Amino acid sequence: MAEVMRIPFFQVNVLTGTKGAKVIEDPKACAELIRKAKRPLLVIGARAIEHFIGDKLHLEYCLALAKKGGLPICATAHVKKKCLELGTIPDSVYDIIEIIHHLKLQDWKGVRKEGNHDLVIFSGVRCDLGEQGLSTLKHFAPHLKTMAICRHSHPNADYALPILNAEKWKDYWNNLLKNL
Repeated sequence: MAEVMRIPFFQVNVLTGTKGAKVIEDPKACAELIRKAKRPLLVIGARAIEHFIGDKLHLEYCLALAKKGGLPICATAHVKKKCLELGTIPDSVYDIIEIIHHLKLQDWKGVRKEGNHDLVIFSGVRCDLGEQGLSTLKHFAPHLKTMAICRHSHPNADYALPILNAEKWKDYWNNLLKNL
């Protein structure tokens, strides 16, 4: 039997609609967007506990981003356990589909009950699932902006990184954290 060719996660659902992401190549500009947000939210997916950036776990970079930027954390999948092991209590724990559903609702009070979020940052979310979620928010949540901090880029986000190799990915994270 012939083997079926597999499409990598980051090539699934490349773009739906007429609006694509603004690529943020400069980590300083990315940090500025995060700083300007009034009620940002960091959604961390399971890939953050499976992959390393250099010798550090992706989750460690995400937690540093949350700490430096004062971002509430939404831990999806089984990320909460690893967050607790690293000494961080997430503000909320939702399935990725649940958090996307809540974010669509303009009158939702947010994970800290302070009002809905104005910038939602996805990192560590499986690419195909992230693209579907970002597409949903693009079409059904005009009240918020989305950002994908992922080395594979996400055209359905409002802001996304360029496609980066492993070394540039590590440099991007370090410069983002330095400028936040």
